[in-house]
Amino acid sequence: MDGLEVAILIISFLTFLAIGVPVAWTLGLTALLTLLTTMDGLVAAGTVAQRMTTGLDSFSLLAIPFFILAGQLMNRGGLAGRLIDFAKAMVGPLPGGLAAVNVVAAMLFGAIAGSAAAAASAIGGIMTKRMEDEGYPRSFSAAVNITSATTGLVIPPSNILIVYSLASGGVSIAALFLGGYLPGMLTGGLLIVAAAVYARRKGYPSGDPWEGKTIMRTFWRALPSMLLLVVVIGGIVAGIFTATEASAVAVAYCLLLAFAYGEIGMKDLPAVFAESVNTTAIVLLLVSTSLAMSWVMSYENLPQAITAGLLGLSDNFFVILLLINVILLVVGIFMDMTPAVLIFTPIFLPVVTALGMDPVHFGIMMVLNLCIGLCTPPVGSVLFIGIGVANIRLTQVLRPLLPLFLVMLLALLLVTYVPGLSLWLPDLLLD
Repeated sequence: MDGLEVAILIISFLTFLAIGVPVAWTLGLTALLTLLTTMDGLVAAGTVAQRMTTGLDSFSLLAIPFFILAGQLMNRGGLAGRLIDFAKAMVGPLPGGLAAVNVVAAMLFGAIAGSAAAAASAIGGIMTKRMEDEGYPRSFSAAVNITSATTGLVIPPSNILIVYSLASGGVSIAALFLGGYLPGMLTGGLLIVAAAVYARRKGYPSGDPWEGKTIMRTFWRALPSMLLLVVVIGGIVAGIFTATEASAVAVAYCLLLAFAYGEIGMKDLPAVFAESVNTTAIVLLLVSTSLAMSWVMSYENLPQAITAGLLGLSDNFFVILLLINVILLVVGIFMDMTPAVLIFTPIFLPVVTALGMDPVHFGIMMVLNLCIGLCTPPVGSVLFIGIGVANIRLTQVLRPLLPLFLVMLLALLLVTYVPGLSLWLPDLLLD
């Protein structure tokens, strides 16, 4: 790739973003302009269109619309309140109890719904008022909600891990799902500790003492929802169905559960389906244009050049991983997670595998890293959903967000340099 092509790729990409062009269009147009330096106009346009189309020709990608629909059904099906009640019974008595409740509920809801945005909206919409009524400022509740909502992207079932499997050339989705459990729970646990320390320093209240009857009552009310994780992951690990088939099973289970809870009727289904189709279209357009962009970079030998450059800087495994993490943290500030995974996986995966890193381990590290970008301005979608739900300004949430942000960085470092956190469960259950 010569200097002119690099300049066109970088300048066009940054220019489109700066003037407010949607990310999906930015990626497609950047890919087209870069190819125009080496191809005829019609050939370049046809190549981009072909790569967008063939990139979506994947059986694994069918899981994404099904999991999105399952998440919509759970989001509207009365799940959030049941999970919050169970979380409050379990961790409410801890220091800063409602902050811990927010984290646990967001972990459970995010994992079941598969969406950080849905978790931030649903859990934040309930917890902000509850926390404010008990003496917590909205800025603190928003910070907890924003950071904890991202844990559901690491804890399966997770659409972004399916996207990584596609970008990596077919890393096992089952292994990725299992690999996300411990890192996701570690991140949630560290957020609970940080929130508890912050709450104790500020004198925020704890909840009521533990009561066995309350724990059991709320557990039984929330159990049907939590069993979705057992059905989906258990079926995949046991070999009963593939991840794609599991997504369809999840839809059927969520539909039955939503009807059983009485929160959704037949008249509500068209709106649920329409919202799911809208979200699916956005995600798959991002996937298609990102794959076209990724192909263009491969065609121009950019991944090979970056691999050689990084390995030329150092052959130390720890230094290379630190550099990659820093680059991804910067990327996450300016780019949405899906295109970031699709573009940078083919660039960095050859580097880390050359140094002996397992692709499953790298995938979990990458997703956890990019989760941090969802909490940072100027693009962080979960950040703006969180402050919108809490009805506060960005400047108000930054101070309480900082210690939680640092805790997420600590979790990232642990996941990066302790491979067993990502690989122990896949090795135990799949070998």
